[in-house]
Amino acid sequence: MRPNPAISTSSASSTIMESSPVREADPEKTDRSPYDSSSTRQSLDRIPSQQRETEANIYPEPANVVAADLEKGGLGPEGNQNLQTAAKSDDAPPPAAPPGFSPADFPDGGTQAWLAVFGGWCALFCTFGLINCVGVFQAYYLDGPLRDYPSSTVSWITSLQVWTMTLGGALFGRLYDSYGPKYLLYGGTVVYVFGLMMTSLSTKYYQFILAQSLVSSIGSSAAFNASMASVTSWFFRRRGAALGIMVSGSSLGGVILPIMMTKMIQQVGFPWAIRAVAFMFLFLLGISCLTVTSRLPPRPRPFVLKEYVDGLREPRMGITVVALFLFFWGMFLPFNFVILQARAQGMDENLVTYLLPIMNAVSILGRIIPGFLADKLGRYNVMIIITFISAVFCLGLWIPGKNNAAIIVFVVIFGFSSGGFISLGPALIAQISDIRQIGIRTGTAFAVQSFGALTGSPIAGAIVASQGGRYLGLQLFCGFSMLASVCVFFAARYVQVGFSFKKVV
Repeated sequence: MRPNPAISTSSASSTIMESSPVREADPEKTDRSPYDSSSTRQSLDRIPSQQRETEANIYPEPANVVAADLEKGGLGPEGNQNLQTAAKSDDAPPPAAPPGFSPADFPDGGTQAWLAVFGGWCALFCTFGLINCVGVFQAYYLDGPLRDYPSSTVSWITSLQVWTMTLGGALFGRLYDSYGPKYLLYGGTVVYVFGLMMTSLSTKYYQFILAQSLVSSIGSSAAFNASMASVTSWFFRRRGAALGIMVSGSSLGGVILPIMMTKMIQQVGFPWAIRAVAFMFLFLLGISCLTVTSRLPPRPRPFVLKEYVDGLREPRMGITVVALFLFFWGMFLPFNFVILQARAQGMDENLVTYLLPIMNAVSILGRIIPGFLADKLGRYNVMIIITFISAVFCLGLWIPGKNNAAIIVFVVIFGFSSGGFISLGPALIAQISDIRQIGIRTGTAFAVQSFGALTGSPIAGAIVASQGGRYLGLQLFCGFSMLASVCVFFAARYVQVGFSFKKVV
């Protein structure tokens, strides 16, 4: 309802305290804050426009952090419509975020924030760092205890490992929103180390599935999701850079762990190699438990399945998640099969051992540099570029490259570009989400991605087997799945800013 211009400024304060009967409020102004009562809201509607700032301070609007998170021109269809509606009302108050949720409330630095980044770095070293060297497990199993199984069957061990870890985000993200990171970190550390110890005792196929693919991955998922969501809560404008620094821990893990495990398997055997890794992870995850904190207080609430579906119904969220799935479908294939493919091309075994460390070493830069660029140029813009580079070099270099130099160049370029994808994926989800739901939204995205990781390697292994050990079909599947993700990322950008050359941050 329109404010009465006859009411003076001096009488406005008394009007706030009144609860006199008034006509039914304008539907557009109802339920605008979870904190107000209907009678008080109706009284506040009678305040003239110059008093609206007082109202905003008393009854802050719930934040749609997404709108604040996109620069001019990047609000998308919903944001533009809201701005047009606000422009039509001369006395409409500017939207205000609850304390702690507006962009200005994010510290974007400070001791606690950077300690959280360091703790997250340690957690990523242990979790995704081990995922980055699944090729070592694949090669060991095929040459050792599982030599009688086909490659496509053995691939299910590492595929289930990645799937369980990423799918767990749907549950652990929800638990993070309700209870914070500590329970997830402590519990995840215990379960993860226990699962690795059981892996060291395994000799049968089903034992590797239970210990490595399920138990250890559940603990890994809890620690990973708690760390990722916590760091996001501390940073806004520098979020891409902070996440890039944090996930570089997984790249360094991918450099150290393959060399460490390969040498230890040769010298002391697989069981003690895994135990040494487990003890190292126990120490590093202990640091994570002490340093990773969330800026936001826990908000316990009942589990509602509808919350997962609601996020995917939003066009920009749903399209972005599909794009993440498609890239995940092909992303792990070079990590899983480049060792086997290089051996098939006749590469020297001493050089083959260092392919994964080279890929992950370059990935350190790939996870940091695109994060900084994304904060300046736009996260969707940079994501489209790096996924396009991955697809083009997979199709244009990995397929025709038949010598050592070509394979190494591909490993370097793909390591850099795929590293950028890992750091920017969570940043995209945070950008289009309310920070108070960051756990469940990132968890939902990871859950959908997980099915790409689950099916990608077994499909690729089956393709190799059907082609008599040749890798052309695998390489085509890898390249075109990533190329499809480029198109879908562009569609996600289009629903927000169209074809215009604007920055989506």
